[in-house]
Amino acid sequence: MPSKMSAVDLKNQGNKLFSARKYDDAISCYTKAINKNPGTATFFTNRALCYLKLRQWELAVQDCQRALDLDRSLVKGHFFMGQAYVELGQYDEAIASLKRAYDLAKEQKLNFGDDITGALRHAKKRRWNMIEDRRIQQEIELQTYVNKLILEDRDRKKSALKEMSEHQDCNEELDGIDEFHENKLRSVNNLFGQLDDRRKKRDVPDFLCGKISFEIMREPVTTPSGITYDKKDIIEHLQRVGHFDPVTRTDLTQEQLIPNLAMKEVIDTFLEENPWAEEY
Repeated sequence: MPSKMSAVDLKNQGNKLFSARKYDDAISCYTKAINKNPGTATFFTNRALCYLKLRQWELAVQDCQRALDLDRSLVKGHFFMGQAYVELGQYDEAIASLKRAYDLAKEQKLNFGDDITGALRHAKKRRWNMIEDRRIQQEIELQTYVNKLILEDRDRKKSALKEMSEHQDCNEELDGIDEFHENKLRSVNNLFGQLDDRRKKRDVPDFLCGKISFEIMREPVTTPSGITYDKKDIIEHLQRVGHFDPVTRTDLTQEQLIPNLAMKEVIDTFLEENPWAEEY
């Protein structure tokens, strides 16, 4: 590659290589562009996207941070960083980055379709699953611990009885101790068995969540484009960002919002049957 190529030429060559899925070669071009002009934030986000494709999450985060140091309003910097954080298991950081990307995209009236919102829902779901896994593990550990205490109590009482009885026949009393503790074990394990439904993966379907807040909708309304939002979120969007549908970008006013009663009924039923979802 001729050394006389400008930073922009190198970036454009990198873009072509990226489109051809030659990510390592694209990284080489972006790196040369950065060396020529380290003050251009998009060179770093371009390289960060290559690192995402190559599953090199830490390097992607580093490049996004360097891009954001140059331009805090760069949507792709926050977006790509959020995606990398998800894969690193840093879900709080991922959600914060993706929310910032979403807010900036709205402010700058950039259309990312469902890419950012989809990534944000994915990050929240991954965080929720992590919390659920911990909860399930804690319940299993508690059950194991209680069983252990019951068995230790049984053994202690049997040993004490044998010492007191010395050479006397105490088989009937020993059988009684066994039966008592077996009943205890059965009761405890039956109690934990009733938690089996809770131990299953709990999840809130995406269609019940708003496309702006990503929380369960409380007062769903539908736009003429057929998109459903939570009323408070879409009204805030119309007042603060502009009179257009955030997803379709078509003109929209508050008077055009129609209550989605069918969705409201579905959500209310879901919450009634799944009270845990209030914490989702």
